[in-house]
Amino acid sequence: MSSNCFLPELDRKKTQELLEAEFEKYRIFKTITFEEKEASTTSSYTERFHGPTNVTSDQTADIAVYNVDTQAARKAHIQRIDRAVSRLHPKEQLLIRERYLKHDYVYDYVIYNQIFNPPISERTYYKIRWKAFYKLALALNLAVER
Repeated sequence: MSSNCFLPELDRKKTQELLEAEFEKYRIFKTITFEEKEASTTSSYTERFHGPTNVTSDQTADIAVYNVDTQAARKAHIQRIDRAVSRLHPKEQLLIRERYLKHDYVYDYVIYNQIFNPPISERTYYKIRWKAFYKLALALNLAVER
């Protein structure tokens, strides 16, 4: 029996796009506050068709459910990303947090020249980034296999 590696080979470009989209969502959820919906106090016209619809509407309950569920989903997404990143190697954590999870947009060359101490080469930076992306894609179920 040969020693096969059970780690899948990933499509780098598509996996990176998915991860960067998740990081952008994380950044938005962290920086922009959630605006709760409020019930309107004045009635509005609703079209009613002939016959019973057998539907009762409770605007206040619908709004309350939306407010609670949306905030819970945002919080769960943030915690999911934070947990996955916290399991990475310290260099990978530094790279992901500084480049993708902070409020400021930072270029890659700033990370590998100024943030890393001592500075690392561009090639080493991209190796570390791909290793981090690979681990995160598997942890977050965002892996796109070839």
